[in-house]
Order: sequence, then C-alpha cells, then structure tokens
Amino acid sequence: MKIKEFKLERYFGIHEFTAKNLLSSSDCDGYDLEFVLDKASTSELELWNEMTLGYTESQGHPILREAVLQYYAIKNIEHVVIGSPGELNFITMNLLLEANDHVIAMAPSYQSLYEIAKSLKCELSYWQPDPDNWKFNTEDLKKLIKNNTKLLIINFPHNPTGSYLTLSELTEITRFARSHNLHVFSDEMYHKLTVGEYDELPPISDLYERGISLWGTSKTLGLAGLRIGWLVSEDIDFINNVLAFKDYLSICSSAPSEILSLIALNHLDDFLLPNMNKIRKNINLFDGFAAQNEIIASFIPPQAGSTSFVKLNIDHSSLQFSNTLVEKMGIMTIPAEMFDYPGKLIRVGFGRKNFEETLRRFKIFLDYQF
Repeated sequence: MKIKEFKLERYFGIHEFTAKNLLSSSDCDGYDLEFVLDKASTSELELWNEMTLGYTESQGHPILREAVLQYYAIKNIEHVVIGSPGELNFITMNLLLEANDHVIAMAPSYQSLYEIAKSLKCELSYWQPDPDNWKFNTEDLKKLIKNNTKLLIINFPHNPTGSYLTLSELTEITRFARSHNLHVFSDEMYHKLTVGEYDELPPISDLYERGISLWGTSKTLGLAGLRIGWLVSEDIDFINNVLAFKDYLSICSSAPSEILSLIALNHLDDFLLPNMNKIRKNINLFDGFAAQNEIIASFIPPQAGSTSFVKLNIDHSSLQFSNTLVEKMGIMTIPAEMFDYPGKLIRVGFGRKNFEETLRRFKIFLDYQF
C-alpha cells in the first residue's frame, strides 16, 4: 500500500513547535498532569498509583471502556475498542474497503478521511458544502450514490468549517445509508463542542446499526498528548475485526494514557466547559477582528467544534500568505491547500488561551504588509 504525504501534518511538523503563536490549531490548550489528577476520585487515584508499565489489554482497559459508554446508548463494553484515533481510522478503511469500491467523503476535510480510501484504489465522490454558509445539504449527498458505494464518511462537528447538522438531517443521513446498506464512519472527534445554536447530536452508533463512531480525548477534552480514542459500533463483527487488525499496529494502548483518559471521562464537565467557554470567547474576539480588517473577506462562525474556514481578501495564494505570516511574525495558520481545497482560505482555531495576543500580533502584520 502506497499513500501520499499527509500535507497538513507535515506542515504542522515544520511549524507547530517553532512558531510563537498558533492561530490554526484544532485542539484546545492541553491540560497538565496535575490538573487531571486533581480531578480524580479516590478509586481513580488508586488505579493511577497501582499502575504498572507493562502491556495493557488490547481492546482497552475494561474500566476505561465502561467510562466511554457513559456517553452512548450501547452499554456492552465488547462494542468498544480503544486505540489511537489515527490508527482506528486507518484500520476501519482497510477493513471495510477494497479496490474499486465507491466511497462518499466530505470536502474539505481532514486528509486521512479520504486519502486512505484513495490509497486503497477506491473511487471517491465528495459531498461539498455551500461555500456561502458552509452548510452540507443532504439532498446533495443523495445524488452521489452509485451501485458500488460501500462507505459514507462524515465528520460533524466539521473540521475545518465548523459546520454542524440538525438531528433531523442526521436522521435523514441514516435513512439514506440504511436504504443502500452502507456503513457510515463518523469522525466525531469534536463531539460535545456545541458552541453555536444547534443542539448536540447523538453519535451515529446510537442511531444506525452499521454506524461506526470515532471519538477521543484530543479535541473535546484538551488531552491530545494521551493519544487515546475509541470506536463504538453495534456491529460486533466489525469491532472484533478491528481488534485483530490492531495486533499488527499498536497492539495495545499506553497504561498511563488509559488511566488519565478514564479520569477525564468520569469528570467530563471539568474538561469540556472551560474549553467551550474559551472557544466562545475567541469566536467573539475574531468576529470583531474580522469586522475591522478588510483582509477577512468572510467569517462564518462555527456552529460546533473549535475551527472555522475563513476566506481571505488577498491577491496571492493562501499558502503564500501562511508562509509569509509564519516567517515574518511566527504566527502559524493552515492554508486551504493543506485540505486540497481551492480558494484563498485559512483555518482558524479558537481553542487557545493566547488567542487575543495572537490576534494583536496578526494585526501588526496586516498593518505592515497591507
């Protein structure tokens, strides 16, 4: 299997740990270890203090899987498998797809949500939003079905646009998938970050017997460094196949990461609510910034998640703009080219404490350059 370079992650690899300010990060500031352990109950601290650094259970610690299922209608831990989110995405595509299968994916989107299918020599069609409001129309989705369609890949809250759905729209998607016997892989990494007016959606695994839900600690909980995610599905054969494939990759997860993850899940509001408040505050700051700076051609605040895809009023490419900004000011942005999407846009992330300071430095750059 040959796969193209992951452009966005390579761009992060160049700039993320050298840039002074990150304006495009999709994750929130990471919580420190002391903060996590301070939230732990007595029994959770005992798990932490008695932990050994040997192998862990391949499917994930049973107590962690119980903690995960607090947030799902499914209540049997055998329907949960723990792993790195990227690993679980990779496994899912390899299990469900073969060459010449047709896949419906979203565009723009995180590269791994379509690139793995392309590397498996699948045929892809892209469900695209209205660029004037970033809304994904379910009627447009239905037009993409083919006789050989095997998989629908969705991502809500959506990265990078911040688009979301109503429950009736998500229900319509499940009806569409069921009528064509499709698996639905739902990247729900920004689950519960409902910062707009929309109600929180249930995971796809709660709605559809062939739905596969991916969530984890990276975005919602501000614990990206744990590298913990999970798949949940009613399809027990699929879950067992994931587990068998995982033996060729990570085998099992990090013992410290599993214990810290279950602490966070058992005290979710302590991690979630500060992140939501920070995102809302920063959206308001950027809304004011956009109104005062003509270089922002259009800003559509996210309905959910921590990012927005912002249109720029520039003569050159968004990649050139981003490269100049990080070179001159140490401010990292993610241009549209990293999402294989045409147009002069950058992703803006709202999950960082120093967002106001970053905007101040951004303004200095604009005043100097434009």
